[in-house]
Amino acid sequence: MNPIVTYSIVVPVFNEEAVIAVTYERLKKVMDTTGESYELLFVNDGSSDQTAEIIDRICRQDDHVKLINFSRNFGHQIAISAGMDNALGQAVVVIDADLQDPPEVIWQMIERWKKGYEVVYATRKERKGETLFKKWTAAAFYRLLKFITDIDIPVDTGDFRLIDRKVCNVMKNLKEKNRFVRGLVSWVGFRQTAVEYVREERFAGESKYPLRKMIKLSLDAITTFSYKPLKLAVCLGFVFSSLSLVYLFFALLERLIGTYTLPAWALLIAMGIFLNGIILSVLGIIGEYIGRIYDESKGRPLYIIANKAGFGREEESHEY
Repeated sequence: MNPIVTYSIVVPVFNEEAVIAVTYERLKKVMDTTGESYELLFVNDGSSDQTAEIIDRICRQDDHVKLINFSRNFGHQIAISAGMDNALGQAVVVIDADLQDPPEVIWQMIERWKKGYEVVYATRKERKGETLFKKWTAAAFYRLLKFITDIDIPVDTGDFRLIDRKVCNVMKNLKEKNRFVRGLVSWVGFRQTAVEYVREERFAGESKYPLRKMIKLSLDAITTFSYKPLKLAVCLGFVFSSLSLVYLFFALLERLIGTYTLPAWALLIAMGIFLNGIILSVLGIIGEYIGRIYDESKGRPLYIIANKAGFGREEESHEY
């Protein structure tokens, strides 16, 4: 029989050797003050530094700590999903290891959960230590996503949240490959509320979300929760076909009245380049959706676990 655990803290980690010991100490301090049972579940997403070794040593010293090691890097969203799959708590909290999300906010989440809320997400009212580019692009992404989706995905909100056991059980049954976890949590519904907090500067190390990964996450979010980009392709086709007809009408009119000065071949080349650019963009949008259909059709597991530490025998049997 698995022991009854009140809180599971899921911490995805990737090359966080510079901060992981401090993260553990702060999380332990917060959770010890609750006076209730808890587990700290670290999911090592294929780190190439000493992150796994440091957590493994902590596991040997603290029975509250568990470690899942992936066979390779599967990505941040998949690491969160693996943590949810293996969490035992009646409430599951997801928090990154970089300490930009203060562990002390968990107290507020627990208070809201005990009042009956089944999802408590943390909304950033201020973002310290981030460039204007990062702040502007993040703000634009959240608002664009809210505009084009039918699901109410809160703006200025990351993966830092608490979910009830019933929500976690539903999430475990969602096996889509290109995941946007915060969107999936909104999609499943239940009673949700927010707590505001100030996002701190990274304690140590480098950001694990460069521009390339930010763009991929944005595409995953948009293609998972909205068909409007495909509808945009239809609208663009209609608009530019209409504009082409209007242009041809005026070009013919100018030719007839003798005021046409620009060579026809120059106009044709310019229009061809422009329209080809639109066609390629539309094909790219369609390709993003088709690529995700292809990923889903493979039937591969979301992740592969190389080994675990801190788990009992019954829990060790769950490999992916």
